[in-house]
Amino acid sequence: MKRLLSTFALAGAFGLCAAGAQAAAKLDQVKAKGFVQCGVSQGLPGFSSPDDKGSWTGLDVDFCRAVASAIFNDPTKVKFTPLSAKDRFTALQSGDIDILSRNTTWTITRDTSLGLNFTGVTYYDGQGFMIRKDKKVNSALELSGASVCTQTGTTTEQNLADYFRANNMTYEVIAFASNDEVVKAYDAGRCDVITTDRSGLAGERLKLTNPDDHVVLPEIISKEPLGPVVAHGDDQWFDIVKWVLFAQINAEELGVTSKNVEEQQKSATNPEIKRLLGTEGKFGEGMGIGNDWAFQIVKGVGNYGEMYDRNVGPATPLKLERGANALWTKGGQQYGMPIR
Repeated sequence: MKRLLSTFALAGAFGLCAAGAQAAAKLDQVKAKGFVQCGVSQGLPGFSSPDDKGSWTGLDVDFCRAVASAIFNDPTKVKFTPLSAKDRFTALQSGDIDILSRNTTWTITRDTSLGLNFTGVTYYDGQGFMIRKDKKVNSALELSGASVCTQTGTTTEQNLADYFRANNMTYEVIAFASNDEVVKAYDAGRCDVITTDRSGLAGERLKLTNPDDHVVLPEIISKEPLGPVVAHGDDQWFDIVKWVLFAQINAEELGVTSKNVEEQQKSATNPEIKRLLGTEGKFGEGMGIGNDWAFQIVKGVGNYGEMYDRNVGPATPLKLERGANALWTKGGQQYGMPIR
C-alpha cells in the first residue's frame, strides 16, 4: 500500500510539474518573441480596423495593447492578424495567435467543445437588423419574406433562423465569408436587410454609400456578450488576459485615468487604488508579470471608460451609448473582480 501511495504521490507531483510547465509556456513564448500576436477582424470600425497606412484602431485593438502594456510596459508590443469569422478559432487553436480579440460572442459551444476560454466581456451586445428607410419598415416583425444578408461562421445565422421560426415568418438568407462582402451585397441591393450585432451594424453603416438612408430596427433578438478569447490549457495566460480587463474596469470605477494615473500612484491613500497601481501588495507576481502591471495598462491605454469612449462612444462616428456597458455602479453590467 505504501509503495502504491508513493507511486500516486510521484504521479501527482509529476502532473503538477507538467501543469506548471504548460501554464508558463504562453507567457514565456510571448516574452521570448517580444510581442503579443492578436487576432482581430478584417475591418470593423470602432472595434478593429486598419487605416490606409496599416495602423489599427478600435476597442478590440486597444484591449490587445492593454495586454502588451501589462507584460512589456509598452502598448506598442503587439502585432495584429486580421481573421475571417470562419478562420478565427482555428488560428487560436493552432497557436498562430496568442489572443483572439475580434467581436466574438461567448457561447457554451465555443467555451467547451472548441477548447477555448473567454476571459470576460468587453462589449455587451445583441443582434439586430438594418434596412433602407425607403422600405418603410418599422419593426423586425414586418420582415416576413425578406432576403437577409449575413456572414458565415458566426452565431448570427442561428439567431436569425430561431427568430424567424419563432415568429412564423419566412426569409431567404444570403451569406458571405467576410463582413465587407456582406456590406457590399447589401449596399448593391442584393438583399433587403443586413443582420449582425447592433454594434457591428453601427460600424458597417459607415461603409455604405449613403449611411443616412439606412436605419437599425428597434428589436434586439439575442444576447451577444463579446470578449477576448484564449486557448484552453494555460491557466497563467488565461489569468493575465482576464485580469487586464478587470483592472481597466476597476480603474474606471476608482476614477483612475491615463491623465492622473502617475499622480495617483505617487499620492493615493485609498487602499484599493494602491493595490491596483502596485504600491501595495505583490499581485503581479502571481501572474508572472510586474507588480505595476495595472499602472502600465492605464498609463498606456487608459481605463475601460476611456477605451470605450475613444473607439465607440457617443462622440465617435458609431455614437454608441454605454447602456449595458456602463459600470455596475451606474446601472450597467461592467463589474471588475476585486484586486486583493
